[in-house]
Amino acid sequence: MEHIVILGNGIAGITAARHIRKLSDKRITVISAETDYFFSRTALMYVYMGHMKFENTQPYENWFWEKNRIDLKRGYVKHVYTDSKTLSLETGEQFKYDKLVLATGSIPSKYGWPGENIQGVQGLVSKQDLEMLEINAPNNEVCKRAVLIGGGLIGVELSEMLHTRKIPVTFLVREEGFWRGVLPKADASMISDHIISHGIDLRHGEELEEIIGDENGRVKAIKTKNGETIECNLVGICTGVRPQIGFLAGSGIETDKGILVDRYLQTNIEGVYAIGDCAQQREPVGERKAVEAVWYTSRMMGETLAQTLCGNPMKWIPGPWFNSAKFMDIEYQTYGWVWNEPKEGHEHYHWQDDKNERAITIEYDVASRTFIGINTFGIRMKHDVFDKWLRDGATVDVVISRLNESAFDPEFYKSCFKTIKKDFQEQKTTS
Repeated sequence: MEHIVILGNGIAGITAARHIRKLSDKRITVISAETDYFFSRTALMYVYMGHMKFENTQPYENWFWEKNRIDLKRGYVKHVYTDSKTLSLETGEQFKYDKLVLATGSIPSKYGWPGENIQGVQGLVSKQDLEMLEINAPNNEVCKRAVLIGGGLIGVELSEMLHTRKIPVTFLVREEGFWRGVLPKADASMISDHIISHGIDLRHGEELEEIIGDENGRVKAIKTKNGETIECNLVGICTGVRPQIGFLAGSGIETDKGILVDRYLQTNIEGVYAIGDCAQQREPVGERKAVEAVWYTSRMMGETLAQTLCGNPMKWIPGPWFNSAKFMDIEYQTYGWVWNEPKEGHEHYHWQDDKNERAITIEYDVASRTFIGINTFGIRMKHDVFDKWLRDGATVDVVISRLNESAFDPEFYKSCFKTIKKDFQEQKTTS
């Protein structure tokens, strides 16, 4: 019986395992050094905030795996020998495979700052990071102040988490607005204002110069590039993530930033595949990045690869881009492409309410009026509606006129949509 081994028990690896089992009777083993069982990584923040216990983040009962004949192995793979199709674990144990799926996820990115490896400096990606956070910042007695470096989704999550324990937070963001490298200026400014309104000391145009340790090797302060010293007991590294691929050195598996794969998610070695955060497309799909550290992408890659491994070769052809997140109290969704600056021949239409709680930004082609994408803040939308509009090449005029069809609860947003339609028509008339 063919033996498929999956390294990593995150959403990519577990989705692949579940779908392989739905489609076949192949032997499946999932190896992970992080946890015994799959858990929802996006729920880690709610464990720290006291909204749930860690066991509540596990969507499947412990008996699920044995019932579905998915073997779980706790261990760290130190080497991959593709010639003999053997894995060498840190314990010295050797493990054989017929097909190998690399779904090892990502780790926090560091940039060689002095002091970046001392105690009290950490990211928030793994369960181990959550456990370390409980040591570094259990309360505001132990952690008098935290400094977070870099914006993005991990940064805003960590700031909210620490804020719930009344730990003062200083947040260094090098851009002029929060996540400005991704969001248009109006959107970034709105989120910056929202973060500041929660009592977070958000500093724009600030970068880290060095992390200063005390005589015991623990962080006691940071120094910014502007020369300011800020005392703190925790430094949160929120400058993005990078694929976890260090263990592949000498394996013969080609890597760049991530593990290089073709459209079938196969590496240069036959029978070895990569999915999720650690995978890098040799040729990016459309406007997508070669490496996509996104939950939805990882899940879809797992589903796609399962088809190939079960005799139905399937190319990785994702549909229109989408993502979602939460900036403290403001829910964010994006469909299609809204660039931080409009692409050539495109324009942005932005609407924002008086309370700075709801907004939309739409990117569209000026000549054809084709709808390119939308960012929504505080207005929960339906994925299937925007997916259809994007696939059908709908115009911005159609999207604006039918926004009520895209909302989960159109009655709740009725006044917003009337205002948006009126505002859009007025701008269209005067332009």
